[in-house]
Amino acid sequence: MLERNFKNIISIILVQQNIEMNYYLSVRRFTLDNESFETDTSASQKKVEKKIEKLFEIFCSIVECDPEVPVLEKENHINFIKRHMFTLPENYECLDSSRPWLCYWLCQSLALLNYELSAVEKSYVVSFLSKCQHESGGFCGGPNQMPHLAPTYAAICALCLIGTEEAFMVINRENLYTFLLSLRLPNGSFRMHKYGESDVRAVYCAVVVSRLTNIYSDVLFDSSARWVIRCQTYEGGFGGVPGVEAHGGYTFCGFSALLLLQSVNMCDIKSLLRWVANRQMSYEGGFQGRTNKLVDGCYSFWQAAIFPIISGILESEEQRSMWSMYDYKALQEYVLICCQDKYNGGLIDKPDKPPDIYHTCYTLSGLSLAQHAVKNDTCVIGLPENMLNKNNPIYNIEEMCLEKALQYFKKAEPINMKIS
Repeated sequence: MLERNFKNIISIILVQQNIEMNYYLSVRRFTLDNESFETDTSASQKKVEKKIEKLFEIFCSIVECDPEVPVLEKENHINFIKRHMFTLPENYECLDSSRPWLCYWLCQSLALLNYELSAVEKSYVVSFLSKCQHESGGFCGGPNQMPHLAPTYAAICALCLIGTEEAFMVINRENLYTFLLSLRLPNGSFRMHKYGESDVRAVYCAVVVSRLTNIYSDVLFDSSARWVIRCQTYEGGFGGVPGVEAHGGYTFCGFSALLLLQSVNMCDIKSLLRWVANRQMSYEGGFQGRTNKLVDGCYSFWQAAIFPIISGILESEEQRSMWSMYDYKALQEYVLICCQDKYNGGLIDKPDKPPDIYHTCYTLSGLSLAQHAVKNDTCVIGLPENMLNKNNPIYNIEEMCLEKALQYFKKAEPINMKIS
C-alpha cells in the first residue's frame, strides 16, 4: 500500500498538457499551460522555457554529430573555483560577513570534482578559519566579527572537507557547546546569533555541527524536534518558522534536522514527498524553490536531497531497495545543458545568469546526488568521466571527507557538557 501511494504521488508531476518529446532527451517535456490567463508569473515562466528550448535545440543538433555530449566541463570549473579560492572579485565584497561560507562552497565544489588542494593551500584556509573562531565559542562571518550559527556551520564543514589534523584541531569543541547552549531557546529552537532571529536553519546548523564534532546531547536539543515539526506546512514542505510558506531551503533544513534528531517519524513524509516531487519543473527538469516560482540551479541540491533521505528511510522500513522518486536524468540534463558556463567555468542559476561560487557548489552537489540516485547502477548522463564524487545528502559534505571527520571526532575526548 505504501509503495503504491508513493507511485501515485510521483505520477502527479506528469499530469500536464502541451507534451513535447525529443528523441535525444531522456524524458517528455511539458510546457506551461496558463489556461488562457496570463500573469506576471506565467509570463516569466514562458520566457525561461523559451531560453531553455533554444539550449535543448542546440544540444539536439550537436548530439547528432557528437554522441559524447553533454559534457561536464570539469577542468573549466576547477579553474573557476581556484581563481576564487584566494582572490575574489569586487562584487563579492557584500559577502564580507559570510567568508567561511565562501571557503565551504569552494572546498565542497573541489571535493566533488575530486581535486585536492596542496598542503600549503589547505593550511592557508585553516589559518584563515581559525581567525574566524570567536573566543567565546562558534565562528564569525570574518575575523573580529560576532559569532553566528550560519558561519559556524560553514566553517566546520569547510574544516571537515579539508580533513587534516590541523583543520580538526582548530575547532574548540567545549566552547562550541557553550555557544550552542547560549543560543538555545526554551521551546527547543535556536537563535542564529545573540538577540538574532530564530528559524529552522538555526536548528539544522546547530544539530549538524554537534553531530560532526561529537558534542550532541539530549539536553541541548530537548524539544527541538517538536518545534521543527511545527514548521511543516499544509503543502507538505517546511517554512522557516511555524505558519509561513514552504520553501526548498527550509524544507531541507527541517527534514534533515529531524533525521539528525532521530525524530523523522514525526514528519508527514507522504505530504512532504508530494510537495517536493511537484517542485521538479516539467519542462526544464530542474527544481523550483517554492510553488509557482522559476527553476534555479541551487535547488538541484536543496530539493533533490530530500529524495535519497526518504528512500533510505523506506528501504530500512521495507528491507528492500526503493526506486528513484524523481527524474534524476532530467535534472542532470538541466544542469549539464543549461547551467554550465562552458568557457569560463562555474555553474549558474538559469540561462543568461552569471556563474558564482554559491550556485557552483549547490548545483554540483545536486548533480552528484542525481548521478548516484540508483544504487549499484549507472545513472550518469553523458560519458562516465562526468561522474562526480559521492555527496552526502544530509550534511552536504563529500562522502569520503564526511566519513573521515566523523571517525576523527568519534575518537575525541568527551567534553564537559554544561547544563543551564
